[in-house]
Amino acid sequence: MPDDRSSDTRPSPDALLDHAEREGRGRLRIFLGAAPGVGKTYEMLMSGRARLADGVDVVIGVVETHGRKETLALVEGYEVIPRRKVDYKGRILDEMDIDAILARRPALVLVDELAHTNAPGSRHPKRYLDVQEILTHGIDVYTTLNIQHVESLNDVVAQITKVRVRETVPDSIIDQADDVEIIDLTPDDLIKRLEEGKVYFPNTAQRAIENYFSPGNLTALRELALRRTAQRVDDQLLIHMQAHAIPGPWAAGERVLVCLDARPGGAARVRYARRLADRLRAPWTALH
Repeated sequence: MPDDRSSDTRPSPDALLDHAEREGRGRLRIFLGAAPGVGKTYEMLMSGRARLADGVDVVIGVVETHGRKETLALVEGYEVIPRRKVDYKGRILDEMDIDAILARRPALVLVDELAHTNAPGSRHPKRYLDVQEILTHGIDVYTTLNIQHVESLNDVVAQITKVRVRETVPDSIIDQADDVEIIDLTPDDLIKRLEEGKVYFPNTAQRAIENYFSPGNLTALRELALRRTAQRVDDQLLIHMQAHAIPGPWAAGERVLVCLDARPGGAARVRYARRLADRLRAPWTALH
């Protein structure tokens, strides 16, 4: 049967529903990097400062300065929402205070390290869930994320770096973001920052360069970040075309099916199916 989708000028119901669901929500902007130290937090703070200069009500929900002088200097002048104290097994942990942010109700809140795992007993187990709650109240969020924390890329990153990242966020977070800004830095420039002690303390920098931050690893991670961002641009264009009934070339109808049983390795197969479906721009189904 011929595919006549290109001749259908009616707006896609799914695209219209997606547009309607975004109405009234805050806007999410993700500063995406290939690796720690590329400058995501710095760029987020600089962008927030520009909004402050425009008269926008901006506050900091949580920013991890890691003792970096340049980051500490950028925090000055912002209103910082005090963090909530959580007592966990005799240790006092600091977590972002969602209730205080909602009560303050700024126009924009800056939230560092989107993939962070909250302390046990928190309202949400993950920070990205905190962000989603804030967005539902109509508050805009700027946040930071490294490519190794994207769920569908977890296996690829582990193969590249030999390090399995435990803190991940669903791909849907990137897909649903209003803006994704890639913070790009060449491997040579990032290694230079490491050697200058601008990412980790000097006594650990050399070990990092020899392992996770090797030139080969950084090149591969950078490629992943660029590809994932380009893929999102394509997806956003398709959604726009569907929502406005703009005719154009459509996918040829590929489908991806991943079959699961009781054997180990199911999660890896699901993540691979997601990556394959993304490349083909095809729907995918898991069958158990």
